[in-house]
Amino acid sequence: MDRFNSNSNTIFKDVALLVVRVFIGFAMLSHGFPKLQMLLDGGKIEFYDFLGLGPQISLGLTVFAEFACSIFLILGLFTRIALGFLMFTMAFAGFVVHAGDPFDKREMSLIYLSIFLLLMAFGAGTFSVDYMIEKRKRASDW
Repeated sequence: MDRFNSNSNTIFKDVALLVVRVFIGFAMLSHGFPKLQMLLDGGKIEFYDFLGLGPQISLGLTVFAEFACSIFLILGLFTRIALGFLMFTMAFAGFVVHAGDPFDKREMSLIYLSIFLLLMAFGAGTFSVDYMIEKRKRASDW
């Protein structure tokens, strides 16, 4: 009996992907929600203008990544697309916005980037909306 090549490993992998997706998604939401509030408050926005389009648009794009894409990640919906936005945001935060800062200021964004990279490599797993859509699509194909 090969215990390292059984279905329980697949189930463990899918449960682990679910737990990591949900945890890291909610953790990122805790960063995105205050930015969403800042965007909706209507006051003067002071935010890093990373595209030269103004701080309000830069903040809006960051809110989309950190808030909306985190919700997609939690659900496992459009997972790899959402991860692309999240990875870009964290890479930009870690390597550009905090480029001159000491490592402890850059560390969190780089840890998020690493986790997003792993999720990108392994996908959302069986317990995701993406999987349900793909399963239904395969069932409808003759």
